[in-house]
Amino acid sequence: MPKRPEQLRSHRWLGVNDLRAFGHRSRLMQMGYERSDFAGKPVIGIFNTWSDINPCHAHFRMRAEEVKRGIWQAGGFPLELPAMTLSEPFQKPTTMLYRNLLAMEVEEGVRSYPIDGAVLMGGCDKTGPALLMGAISADVPAIFVPAGPMLRGNWRGGILGSGSDTWKFWDEKRAGNITEADWREIEGGIARSHGICMTMGTAATMTAVIEAMGFSLPGASSIPAPDSNHPRMATASGRRIVEMVWEDLVPSRILGPAAVDNGIAVHQAMGGSTNGIIHIIAIARRAGIALTLERFDEMSQRVPVLANVRPSGAFLMEDFYYAGGLRALMAAMGGLLDGSCLTVTGRTLGEGLEGARSHAHDVIRPLSNPVYPRGGTAVLHGNLAPDGAVMKPSAAEPRLLAHQGPALVFDSYAEMKAVIDDEALDVTADHVLVLRNAGPQGGPGMPEWGMLPIPGKLVRRGLRDMLRLSDARMSGTSYGACVLHVAPEAHVGGPLALVRNGDVIAVDVAARRLDLLVADEELARRRAGWVPPPPRYGRGYGAMFARHVSQASDGCDFDFLAPGARTPEPEIN
Repeated sequence: MPKRPEQLRSHRWLGVNDLRAFGHRSRLMQMGYERSDFAGKPVIGIFNTWSDINPCHAHFRMRAEEVKRGIWQAGGFPLELPAMTLSEPFQKPTTMLYRNLLAMEVEEGVRSYPIDGAVLMGGCDKTGPALLMGAISADVPAIFVPAGPMLRGNWRGGILGSGSDTWKFWDEKRAGNITEADWREIEGGIARSHGICMTMGTAATMTAVIEAMGFSLPGASSIPAPDSNHPRMATASGRRIVEMVWEDLVPSRILGPAAVDNGIAVHQAMGGSTNGIIHIIAIARRAGIALTLERFDEMSQRVPVLANVRPSGAFLMEDFYYAGGLRALMAAMGGLLDGSCLTVTGRTLGEGLEGARSHAHDVIRPLSNPVYPRGGTAVLHGNLAPDGAVMKPSAAEPRLLAHQGPALVFDSYAEMKAVIDDEALDVTADHVLVLRNAGPQGGPGMPEWGMLPIPGKLVRRGLRDMLRLSDARMSGTSYGACVLHVAPEAHVGGPLALVRNGDVIAVDVAARRLDLLVADEELARRRAGWVPPPPRYGRGYGAMFARHVSQASDGCDFDFLAPGARTPEPEIN
């Protein structure tokens, strides 16, 4: 049965006849609202991550108004709540340090205000996971409005993809193959509109995963940010969240194990960012689902890459949209998805895919002709990564998927940056570059340092890929033979802390192995002499982060945000 007005959360603030409710209503009227604007209506909190320093969300100031239009149309009362922006290009040392802070802001914002339903406006890498994590913990009806990808980049008639072509042409500049003037032209042409990266970075990965899990309107994640379909989607989302409140369609009714598996399957079929693994684990665990890295590897063995999108493929997200978008991809996946899962539409995932098909079979491939025969992710274990490490084999040169070589170790990003272009650096194409102390605590926050640059002298000789290993993350727009998220991290005493220059490291992706070929007795001797480094932060949020953050294999969430006894509703006094 649909809810009655007196069953709304906001009724305790606005609907009762007492002194406190009088004060709440009078303050709304202070802002120019009539009592009829909000009386007996669902109050919808619009969590908007717009800011002047987030180019991915530059259009959200207008989109919030379009969401409000839909809420008014459906008989709701919209209230916009600006939320912390996590701007991937600008925020240092990494937005990952602040993902959990935004999740807490959403959860507490919902809980402490008269919010009946939430519209989650995000897209830039960490905002989507953070918004959804907070909404899951609050468990009020919530719908995600994705920012949408930017338009294709362009340079001299050629197509540019954000991130991926940045690294590519930077190496060409380092090698002396393009000029400073060329580089500046690329700088002005690679990002031509607002919106998230139009390659298969973390942003495009996670907006697709969130839709596959059931939290966006069908096809919403694929619409380019400047396309006129995008504001229409925003308005439709505003209308739908009002209906969801009356239906009491809360996240706990949507996100079960099958919905999580759908998200993982889409992550694999999209050739998604390795960062997505951390976020999906954190999202699932907020819902009480004990997801581990092993599930990603299991799914990878049976879900091929179907999206021919950079860096694993050739095209960009704008092409993906014209080819039919995420609905077409999920339709092509067929039995690899559980179509019975409920979505924010009130209908099943399968019902939302009716009539969907690919219009460009080279962009969205059929199962019979995948871009890559297995999913884009491999989970490796061994004495160097007891709790696992991840890799995107589809973005690496095949010759490096089974490789042994001597380690060249850097204890910090600054140390690596200072010498990587030194002609005297003792390094060959067979070396394994190792960066440590860049994990959740060591970074702090796991910065995207995992795509270590190829040493300058090797770049100038034509080398474009070599094996790289770290406890850091890597941008989803990056590529190459990079083994990431090594857990436990070096900063807390993981085996990565024991590696020395010249030690032989062996990677075998087919066998899912990552090993340090050093005798156990020698490793035990090194461990006995290891001295824990001091904390990275001595005060504030950073200190709290270090005390409570989990390792990459556990989603990098805070231990005190795990599901447990539900936080009580606030007293209205």
